[in-house]
Amino acid sequence: MPSDRNRGTALAVMLAAALAGCATAPHTPPSRTPAQTRAQMAKLLPASVRDRDGWAGDMTAAFASLRLDPTDSHLCAALAVAEQESNFSADPAVPNLGATARAEIDRRAGAHHIPSFVVSAALALKSSDGRSYNDRIAAVHTERELSLVFEDLIGRVPLGRQLFADDNPIRTGGPMQVSVTFAEQYAREHEYPYPVDGSIRHEVFTRRGGVYFGVAHLLAYPVSYDRMLYRFGDYNAGFYASRNAAFQNAVSTASGIPLALDGDLVDYSGRTGKTALAARTLAPQLQMSEREIDKALAQGETFDFEKSPLYARVYALAEGAAHKPLPRAMLPRIDLESPKITRKLTTQWFAERVQQRYQSCLDRARR
Repeated sequence: MPSDRNRGTALAVMLAAALAGCATAPHTPPSRTPAQTRAQMAKLLPASVRDRDGWAGDMTAAFASLRLDPTDSHLCAALAVAEQESNFSADPAVPNLGATARAEIDRRAGAHHIPSFVVSAALALKSSDGRSYNDRIAAVHTERELSLVFEDLIGRVPLGRQLFADDNPIRTGGPMQVSVTFAEQYAREHEYPYPVDGSIRHEVFTRRGGVYFGVAHLLAYPVSYDRMLYRFGDYNAGFYASRNAAFQNAVSTASGIPLALDGDLVDYSGRTGKTALAARTLAPQLQMSEREIDKALAQGETFDFEKSPLYARVYALAEGAAHKPLPRAMLPRIDLESPKITRKLTTQWFAERVQQRYQSCLDRARR
């Protein structure tokens, strides 16, 4: 259930890639051979998982390709996310997906002031497989199926291009519900280890591709966290969101200005964000100009942000005001919004659920 907040600008961080542990140096020799990793995966997978050999093989290949150390902690983190997101289904079914898709089409048509009879006429057209778009949408059960319908609609019907341009509204998918945008960018920066079946988007909806990109998104970037829990928060809310939420807490403590601890240090709408406005009030104490503050905040989706003078000076001020150490990581406070979500969920809920599964996996490793 990664949020759409998995922002593209953070993807440059991935060039640092392939870390072992939460902050271990990259490219260290793996602690297990591929054969040993597969054997351990077979032990760690829940007993209910079908095609255990297939899952073990794809996970082993992902860790080897990404040059990530297949420690129990890493393997269990990846398995916990896959279990939470899909219960180990390569292409999980989504309840009421066809109705949700049709509602999204109607919503976009309304925003473009397109009459409903025009939408109905377009969806009654025959698609590439001989069925009408209406029939195909009504029959979909998985995001992969719906993504293919949208690809067809965008490519063949003028109304589809008008409503969606080149923006397929299915943005996450596969066994780890990874962002398609992330996968496409990551594949441009790194060699994808499999033959591409049509497009990287298509690969995301396979087990091998979904696992590869999901593990990359979860583990292949450097952090200073002391708990895997915060990587789970980042997986849902965006790179370094857990660190940045804690930094926002420090800015709020030092300035006295309440802030939403959502992990967003920059307002990408083009306006000056609330975190920047609050940090600017501290400019004299920080001995930094507003421009220097804004420039540092723009690094907020990189590991190096925590090495910046702004980061160090804000914490010094905040801890002086609080008379106690402040956390360097906090789960972002974000309400999750998606047509697939039918009840109130948060990033904290997601991270803590995955943490429970992660701990259960570690318990299996110790047996």
